[in-house]
Amino acid sequence: MTTSTVFTTTDSPLGALLLVGELGAAGLTLTSLSMPGAPVAATGARRTPEAFADAVAQLDAYFAGTSTRFDIPLTPGGTGFQQRVWRELDAIPYGTSTTYGAITRALDLPRERVQAVGAAIGANPVLVVRPCHRVIGADGSMRGYAGGVERKVALLSLEGTLQPTLL
Repeated sequence: MTTSTVFTTTDSPLGALLLVGELGAAGLTLTSLSMPGAPVAATGARRTPEAFADAVAQLDAYFAGTSTRFDIPLTPGGTGFQQRVWRELDAIPYGTSTTYGAITRALDLPRERVQAVGAAIGANPVLVVRPCHRVIGADGSMRGYAGGVERKVALLSLEGTLQPTLL
């Protein structure tokens, strides 16, 4: 059986999420998860919500606060360097945050490579599932996020890393 590109959308506290994947004999692998403001298209893909039932259930449990991790098969992608950085993202525990510099040091890269690390983090195609939202500036500031900084803050608040802002 050949693979086909499939997609679905699901509602979340962050707005509609677009899930794109590859469906083959072994099942579904997630290629991307994006939200409004993040540039990912499902060109040529077939809407197949049933293929994403498990992924959507895991996302729903995460947003409900009843699950702290994902077990969704991901489609390999990215350069070798991006994959190294993404493995570091996958290792950041729920409810914690780290910095771009700390990831650079963990990869045993020179300090001047921090921008390359930031670019690789920004190229993460599976938002929420691969927790790039857990990476913040060394001064505690919220640096960019493909889904928007306000959604990064919302995710970190959901995980208890940040206290919600009171009005």
